[in-house]
Amino acid sequence: MEFQRQLETARELVEARLRTFFSGGGLEEAMRYSLLAGGKRVRPILTMKFCEAAGGVLEEALDFGCGVEMLHTYSLIHDDLPCMDNDDLRRGMPTSHKKFGECVAVLAGDALQAAAFQTVLSAEGEWRHGGRTAVALAAKILAEAAGEEGMCGGQYEDTAGDGQPRTSEDLTEINDKKTGALLRAACMMGVCASMGRREVDGSCMDAARDYATNLGLAFQIRDDILDAVSTAEELGKPIGSDAANRKATYVTLLGVEACEALVLDYTARAKEALERGRWLGDTAFLMELADSLAVRRS
Repeated sequence: MEFQRQLETARELVEARLRTFFSGGGLEEAMRYSLLAGGKRVRPILTMKFCEAAGGVLEEALDFGCGVEMLHTYSLIHDDLPCMDNDDLRRGMPTSHKKFGECVAVLAGDALQAAAFQTVLSAEGEWRHGGRTAVALAAKILAEAAGEEGMCGGQYEDTAGDGQPRTSEDLTEINDKKTGALLRAACMMGVCASMGRREVDGSCMDAARDYATNLGLAFQIRDDILDAVSTAEELGKPIGSDAANRKATYVTLLGVEACEALVLDYTARAKEALERGRWLGDTAFLMELADSLAVRRS
């Protein structure tokens, strides 16, 4: 019950803040449509909860987390495009290009990426330790997660090899960039946000990075399982698109049972990583969040 209460409190903070962005028509309408289409808000919640664990409070990391969510939303808009996965549904609603057209969808994604950095760089806080260094460091972490060594690089490697044989090691390398990079950014940016209250301990940054790396791999493998065993109604998006595009997945390579075991293994590693940080706050929520994501149904 306490975990659910904290989860809802953090999610409500995120939703309320996101609703304050992009209130105009035209391109802003398309940006807002995808940004407010729902979702678990895992990334901004991680940002706020890592700030809290490191000694800060949720609100100090809110704009950092919203910036991460904007960047995540841009990636989903582009991922759904005909030149990528060519999906018609996202979270049970028409994808951006289905509702607004391909040109507007591309521009909405581009604009959300720019807005993500604007939001992070405009964040206000009592950055007593190092002046505006917390904002600059957070923006740098986000940029690295988005670029060729992160999300975009992972997407390139994923699409460039469509239909080609792959090993589970290949998939891990791709997904560590495609999914893991932004989760790492979310967690590490949360630690940055605590710089308003303390000098950040390097052990917290390392623990946040390792937690997110393992959480990201567990998350992606769970996605592959759900794509194989769930329905489109349960997931709110088409299933079987990887099979249709002849993409190798963990499930096609290892089977569902082995994948379930891998999810639990990576989840355990994520929780173990937290124990290596010198936290000023509690990490119990982050432990339970990892467990809940390991058994999610959507």
